[in-house]
Amino acid sequence: MASCPSAPRDTPVAAINTEEKLLEDFQRDSHPDKVCLACREYVGEDGHPIVNPLIRKIKQQIATDPTLIPEYPPPLGIPEFSSRASQLALGRDSPAILENRVLVVQTVGSSGAVRLGAELLKRYFCVSSSWAGDVLLSSPCDESLPGIFKAAGIEAVKRYRYWDSGGRKVCVEEMLEDLEKAPEQSTVVLSASGHSPTGADLSQDEWKRVAEILVKRRLLPFFLLPAQGLCSRDIDQDSWALRYCVSLGMELLCAQSFSHNFSLYGERVAHLLCVVKENATLLAVQFQAEKIVQTLWSRPPVEGARVVTTVLSNPAHMVEWQEGLKRTVERCMLIKERLREKLRLLGSPGTWEHLIKSAGLYCCIGLSVQQVEFLVKQRHVYLLPGGCFNVSAINSNNLDYVAESLHLILTT
Repeated sequence: MASCPSAPRDTPVAAINTEEKLLEDFQRDSHPDKVCLACREYVGEDGHPIVNPLIRKIKQQIATDPTLIPEYPPPLGIPEFSSRASQLALGRDSPAILENRVLVVQTVGSSGAVRLGAELLKRYFCVSSSWAGDVLLSSPCDESLPGIFKAAGIEAVKRYRYWDSGGRKVCVEEMLEDLEKAPEQSTVVLSASGHSPTGADLSQDEWKRVAEILVKRRLLPFFLLPAQGLCSRDIDQDSWALRYCVSLGMELLCAQSFSHNFSLYGERVAHLLCVVKENATLLAVQFQAEKIVQTLWSRPPVEGARVVTTVLSNPAHMVEWQEGLKRTVERCMLIKERLREKLRLLGSPGTWEHLIKSAGLYCCIGLSVQQVEFLVKQRHVYLLPGGCFNVSAINSNNLDYVAESLHLILTT
């Protein structure tokens, strides 16, 4: 009897995702004072993900609505969701929207949006034989990004300098220098707000300098907008960089996620925005997007997109939703202020003002590999590489322990 086929014996073992390994190690750790600062969700004082009461109510209403028909959505997503999502990102009065130069595709999470954007780069934006094919990512960036672009067949994935771990700030001049040297028509992946994993963002004046180089070097911006409204407490401010580039008439891509700001972690709700210069090219991009979507996920999930659409379509819901975002941001700001004060009282070396300046879910202290390893193994405090961590994971129960652990590693 013939044996069943098996996987080749020399199949390479995939690299383990750092974040996933940290979470697994944390689950196995039996130490009573262990603290996980590497989770992805916004969590509250109880350590559980924060859920806006409005979102919970709307989900219950949708689940019991007898008029909703359980059917597949169009391949590119729910049309009203696309309309509301693009208005949230670009503004209702965006010239690109008014001139019908925006394609919005509902995707399976932000990783799906980035993957779809990468595929479009290969099939549409990169039809010119002169396209260099380079994709530039910030250093550091989300660990999954390089692999997503390479999975789409883009091998020339490079880095530009972004975070100065010693100065604990964005190294703006070095970033601009790297962009100046990038091959023309390269794609530059940029965080519109709430940079992951550092939480360090550019000012408006710095964004203007970046945009000037993008135009001069004919670089294509690919924005990431992971948590609009959860960085500055203002949904318009958090998308300022994106809107500014659109106002300059630039073509661009943008991957926007609704996981954090709508507490929809399991529903995988996101979209890819494609802004083109001419309306005449929009149909060509849409045709390519439809072909790609059919091979990736066929049709996107519905429930989470309905929740987002319901909120964005109702002015009263919009007000309540934004108030919830403000409360979450204010709690994170208070945590950072308390942590800064604890470190000051302990006499920890250096300045900690960068804690207050960071935006969004993450913050970065600037630690060596050995220091992070010591915190994990000796203090059972789990951080991301470089000493980056989830701000919301610090609470009244673990604040003192975290501060003491950081002080210990900084003074030994």
